[in-house]
Amino acid sequence: MPNWEEIQKEWETTKITLAALAEKHGVKLGTLKSRKSREAWVRGQSNKDATKSHKDATPTKRMQPNMKELGLVVESDNLTDKQRLFCIYYIKYFNATKAYQKAYECAYTTAMVEGHRHLRNPKISAVIDQMREEKMNEKKISASDVLQKYIDIAFADIGDYVEVDGGYSVKVRPLEDIDASLISELSNTENGIKLKLADKMKALDMLAKYTDLLSDNDKKRLQEEKLKVSINKTNAEIEKLSGNDDDGPIEIMITRKDDR
Repeated sequence: MPNWEEIQKEWETTKITLAALAEKHGVKLGTLKSRKSREAWVRGQSNKDATKSHKDATPTKRMQPNMKELGLVVESDNLTDKQRLFCIYYIKYFNATKAYQKAYECAYTTAMVEGHRHLRNPKISAVIDQMREEKMNEKKISASDVLQKYIDIAFADIGDYVEVDGGYSVKVRPLEDIDASLISELSNTENGIKLKLADKMKALDMLAKYTDLLSDNDKKRLQEEKLKVSINKTNAEIEKLSGNDDDGPIEIMITRKDDR
């Protein structure tokens, strides 16, 4: 993966052309030009000044992580910071509701409506299309992306995928409102709809090997989830003695009303 900070510093502190810089670092010239434009690279700085400008550009407000992410968005004079954040999170999760919730920090019901409304906004959809194309061109699949996917699997909650409509009526949420990438099986059976999530235990085992890469909050969640899984496993062992041999990933059977 290209080291964009190094590439920017080289362009700002030398007289190398964009074409030569692109060839040297193995990136597309169009991608390099786009990056230079939206991040407002300034040529003619000394190494010391360039380093200082990077440090000075680091926000100190509560939104620091999000503002840092804004640097990845294609330049658009017609998008607000929140809309740009929505674009970033949508490219990351491909889920409009989740992207809107993270960008605007709002209720799930609000995000369900506004997230899809954002996708219908021509200016927002144009930025998302450009970001998606750029991500594909640069093949930005990093170790952090893989780690994040294991985190999503490990902490997945079946309650986020179904909703209870009073009594015993249960239904799966619309696929566009959930992270469908965490579903390993979704099928119709004679008894109802079968929904199974990706293997939580395998994800927990993988995260346990890389705790040094996790945030303090994720480490705490990992310990809590492992304890919960351990308790569930003990209960499963008890059920095995009663003839139930199921020890697979999380799954739920949603039965039709007429079958009850």
